[in-house]
Amino acid sequence: MKNLLKYTVLTLVTLTLSVTSCTDDLDVAPPDKLSTSIFWKSEADADLALTGLYNFLYAPGGGYATSQYQVFAWDNFSDDSYGQYNYGGGTSALSSGITPQSGDFVYSYYANNYKAIAAINSFLTNVDKVLKGDKLSRYQGEAYFLRAFNYFWLAQLYGNVIITTDDPFAVDFKSARAKSEKAEVLKLIEEDLGKAIASLPDNAYKDGHAMKSTAQGYLVRVLLYQKKYAEAAAMAKQIIDGKKYSLFSSYEGNFFKPAQNSSPEIMFSVKYLQPNLLHQDVALGVSLQRWKGELGTQDLIDEYEAIDGKDIATSAVYDRTKPFEKRDPRMRLTFFFPGDTKAQGWPFTGDLSVATPGKDSWTNGFYAVKKWLDPSLVNPDYGAIDEQDFVLLRYADILLMYAEAENEAKGPANAIPAVNEVRKRAGMPALAAGLSQTETRDKIRHERRVEFALEGQRYFDLRRWGIATKKLNGFVQNPLAPTVKTKYEDKYEFWPIPQTEIDRNAPMLTQNPGY
Repeated sequence: MKNLLKYTVLTLVTLTLSVTSCTDDLDVAPPDKLSTSIFWKSEADADLALTGLYNFLYAPGGGYATSQYQVFAWDNFSDDSYGQYNYGGGTSALSSGITPQSGDFVYSYYANNYKAIAAINSFLTNVDKVLKGDKLSRYQGEAYFLRAFNYFWLAQLYGNVIITTDDPFAVDFKSARAKSEKAEVLKLIEEDLGKAIASLPDNAYKDGHAMKSTAQGYLVRVLLYQKKYAEAAAMAKQIIDGKKYSLFSSYEGNFFKPAQNSSPEIMFSVKYLQPNLLHQDVALGVSLQRWKGELGTQDLIDEYEAIDGKDIATSAVYDRTKPFEKRDPRMRLTFFFPGDTKAQGWPFTGDLSVATPGKDSWTNGFYAVKKWLDPSLVNPDYGAIDEQDFVLLRYADILLMYAEAENEAKGPANAIPAVNEVRKRAGMPALAAGLSQTETRDKIRHERRVEFALEGQRYFDLRRWGIATKKLNGFVQNPLAPTVKTKYEDKYEFWPIPQTEIDRNAPMLTQNPGY
């Protein structure tokens, strides 16, 4: 990304934000910040400001536990993984529930999304002072995409939220605002993505800047979220027919450098680059492997089919005495298993040379994550660095969203070939012919789970399918500890507004139901 390593001047210019919801008190001319009267004088200011908008994707928030867009941490909110620590708040969310006082992701996404939106609104207000023509249109398109991106997080997590499209310097921040209905928020998101699609270059994603196809891909997500199946299928088909992307022959290469740099599949990501732009606190090999930040559940491992395409209960090739052999190749590309050594990519030597439960506090019944691990790291520990990009959208998702939308709108005929394309890349046989719509729906949901394991999709899939409570409430993460069960309530469809925001915006800003 151009100017990626420069810290944003925009936050010095427009974001005197100790605000989080664009409704806090604001000192209009703080003495330690640059004023808009001395910024927005040249094209270079627009370049710096645009870089600042993307910098919100890094959202450190005070440490690994609250860093955002570390996509794998979201799986700890689901039935796919569990952490020995409370990274992102997933452990506490599933053990004791979510409250208005919850921290980590529950607070941080609300705060960071609104900070980003304030910066974007200021950018859109001022950028035409220094740009014109095609460059102005492109920069505005990127800003509209990023505003939609941030509002979509708010809509998915908190539902009814405040809409603000005003320049933060033109707003009376001492006046509280009421929430808008989620439908209004989603309408704004669709409008912003439409503007982005009309303005962004029609090129493949490469350097961190959103492209037309990036905005189209997120519009597919938004439409599918609203169950606008025909529209979602049509938009996904535009991307497919555009032929700018394809499935990377190396599934695992999507998740570490340098392979990520040549992947024809990645459509949007959070970009990292050594030596200045690294992951918060430590290398992923430390947080995932040495710290056991994410461990696969037995339920997810059992979801992977045998290599003949049958589930493990009906497969003729599955051997219960050798449960990790002859399975969907994605399983071993995503997790380590007992007995794995350096030959299988296990990064530790010496006493940690075998990934065996009971050694170095490895917990029985859980599985260490391999996806996202830089294979060049050996014995990762404090001081180790890596630069994997966090992939937020890839072409496999377009194919599977197309399949889901097409199946719901018209039935399996066009859906199944898209699923089979993803399965073929994985080395799995095609789906059987003659599946019903219901059977195809189940196959698509299975495929999403194993294709995107540890990519932060599962929690949101369960919520939008309306089965989160069924799957997560009372879920046993580890069959060897059957008394430890997770908690999930229907009200979590809308997370609570952080209590700090309710307090500073009362009485206009009201809490979501049930909290």
